[in-house]
Amino acid sequence: MSEPTDSESPTPDHLLHTGAEHPVDPIDLVMASGQDPTPALIEKARRSLERDGAAAVERVLP
Repeated sequence: MSEPTDSESPTPDHLLHTGAEHPVDPIDLVMASGQDPTPALIEKARRSLERDGAAAVERVLP
């Protein structure tokens, strides 16, 4: 079997988080939705997090 490439290697545990360790920031929310973090999407995510808190994340990640 061949060595895994960088794209096939698992993400190290220290880079993974569930959001329970610290608040989710707007960029996290945008990226969790599968979109590129543009200024407009980051602002929309910021407003969503302010309004809905953790529920904003739960809508993106069931």
